[in-house]
Amino acid sequence: MEALGPGRVLARPRLGQVLIRPRVPEDLDACVEALALVQAADRYPVDWPDDPAGWLRPGDLTGAWVAAEAGAVLGHVGLARDTEITRLFVVPAARGRGLAARLLGTVRAAVRGPLELEVSSEGAAAIAFYERSGWRRVGSGRAGWLNAAGEPALVHRYVNP
Repeated sequence: MEALGPGRVLARPRLGQVLIRPRVPEDLDACVEALALVQAADRYPVDWPDDPAGWLRPGDLTGAWVAAEAGAVLGHVGLARDTEITRLFVVPAARGRGLAARLLGTVRAAVRGPLELEVSSEGAAAIAFYERSGWRRVGSGRAGWLNAAGEPALVHRYVNP
């Protein structure tokens, strides 16, 4: 729900109005559908998980939010271990509208402390977004999963500005 002023709440979003809100269990099917669109376009995640809903609910998840418009999930972000951004994505058709920045801003407002994230070196657009947004690369290393070339993926670790 979006606050409109003292004591007023918008019960239903107007078409074209994107709300960032906590993810609820009923969102998971729509999140999986959105993730499938992202995976087809960007190969994120690199390998489609056997249980995509479970992939969106890792054991260390402490919070999750969605960007929703007219009932459709357009984006998602998770928070793991209270400090790490995870499972951030925006469907291709909704990109360029600032949704990734809004999702990250929501997490930053909720945590109020330092945040970190990892991104694969294959995610050039994501890396460019993080660096434009002021995130600072603090290290790189090999992951326990394989990249498109079948080698251990190179991942970069970032901290928030």
